[in-house]
Amino acid sequence: MTNKEVVRAMYDEFFNAHDISAAEKYVKEDYIQHNPGVGQGRAALMEGFAKKFEMEPTFHLEIKMMIEEDDKVAVYLKNVDPEGNTKARVVDIYRLEDGKLAEHWDVLMPV
Repeated sequence: MTNKEVVRAMYDEFFNAHDISAAEKYVKEDYIQHNPGVGQGRAALMEGFAKKFEMEPTFHLEIKMMIEEDDKVAVYLKNVDPEGNTKARVVDIYRLEDGKLAEHWDVLMPV
């Protein structure tokens, strides 16, 4: 899989299908998180989003654009409600290592 394909699969399986275990396939155990609202490491990502999906069962991210360069993938996306209304616009940037997400940065703009 290309880095872009890994990131897309992570969005499809983990974020949109709410399959927390998908992180084991796509995220390194020592994942570096630059968002202060989520803890460091794969386990913290899984725990944080398990809670989020429980609190927000309709959580969904719609990818609008992806850009890949070297070991980085940037994703522009929208967090949408079940009716398709935009709740937030997000840019996620990932650094991949050995075919897995190794590091993450993001910018979020609520709508």
